Amino acid sequence: MRAIHDLSGLIKYAGREPWKTRLEGCLEEHFGPAADELDVDFDELLDIVGPHWEGPLWGCAFEDLIGREFDGENLADDYLKRRGWNEKASVKAYIKALRQTPMSLYEVSDIVPGKSMRLRDLLQGGEPVTVEERSASSSLHNWDRIATRLIVGRSGAVISGALLAFSPDGSEQLIDGFAKIGAQPDPDFDFDVTDRAVLLRHSAPVITSTWLLDAAGVMGPPMPDLVNSDGDDILFHRLVFPLPKGVTQKQIAARFQTLPTLSPASAKFWNWLEDKRIKSRRPAQPGAQMLASTMDDGSTILGNAELAGRFLTIEVNSAERAKRARDLFIPLLGDLVQAPLTEIRTVAQMMAEQRQERDETAEPEIPAAEMQRIVRDMMDRQYRQVLDEPVPALGDKTPRQAVRTKAGRAQVVEWLKYLENGTAKSGNEQMAGYSLTWMWEELGVADLRQ
Repeated sequence: MRAIHDLSGLIKYAGREPWKTRLEGCLEEHFGPAADELDVDFDELLDIVGPHWEGPLWGCAFEDLIGREFDGENLADDYLKRRGWNEKASVKAYIKALRQTPMSLYEVSDIVPGKSMRLRDLLQGGEPVTVEERSASSSLHNWDRIATRLIVGRSGAVISGALLAFSPDGSEQLIDGFAKIGAQPDPDFDFDVTDRAVLLRHSAPVITSTWLLDAAGVMGPPMPDLVNSDGDDILFHRLVFPLPKGVTQKQIAARFQTLPTLSPASAKFWNWLEDKRIKSRRPAQPGAQMLASTMDDGSTILGNAELAGRFLTIEVNSAERAKRARDLFIPLLGDLVQAPLTEIRTVAQMMAEQRQERDETAEPEIPAAEMQRIVRDMMDRQYRQVLDEPVPALGDKTPRQAVRTKAGRAQVVEWLKYLENGTAKSGNEQMAGYSLTWMWEELGVADLRQ
């Protein structure tokens, strides 16, 4: 017995002319622009985005073909006229509905795994629709963005078989592009682009192309400018001071006790703290993202110092702080240390090293409940601090400042969705289970969480 969504008969029929040639043309419209942009063929394109996407991508083009007309001819109409007698009523109804339903971009929320989810159309607008869905609802997360066809019938709403999961950046590119195309009439199009519904019916190839370029990493934004709390560009410096023969670690530690801005974390490790009497901060660069470490009392950590074997290592995160460290520690330590060797690493190099270290280091055996508590406490501290720090996505305003205006509240909602979605998809079981509901409530936007 065929399932309601079984299109095997229609797919087989599409292998006949003239539909075979028309399907090939449709496939070229969906995949050609991205392949040309990347200068690859289709097989190479699949290698880039992942061979497992071949089925969904083919499905996007095939479902697009179902809704198209060629000189008054339509695949679904032709098939149902000639082969409809061999299909169940439910399958025929599904094919007819698919013929009339365009692909769009949806935001996912209120997921009940294995049962249902709500979809909000980000291209046409309107109220969210609850969809009965088993498979996708088990793998998606709140605020994911997906491209699919939402079919609403008498017994409820379902999604089609073709589904593409968009990244936040890719979805914003698609939304912006759709808005720009529909902003004013264009004589190059043989349809009214200012009519959203009409434009959407012709947009399936654009949706696929945008997804392909996003998945291939072409459309992602560059890494934001990163600065520390002083406004310095992030560039990690490691100063390694050899200890001369006869000098002991105890001598170094004794000299460190004379410096109030060095806070010991252990017998061989110190945090170098900002002298609150000295104001070294510069105005934040527009659009820059600040990386800062602080102590529990709010003191800013400028760097750290560690004794290991016959070496003293001082690490900071900018060239300016490296100079300050030399100017401070060389006179302080005098002949207790030799001239330092300096190692410099970019943010990308540091991230690559950290990934390699995580891969090579086995995780400690910590009970799940204890690990969950540790992660929860860490994220509580982190996010409570973020509420009072400038956020580039909010126009460099703090979340508490941004929610004071209507436009700011809308930005905060999108920012919270981004945080919540990223946390759920972190790959860390403890982080994925962390709830950000308290942030919505504390910022007074819980009523907009939909």
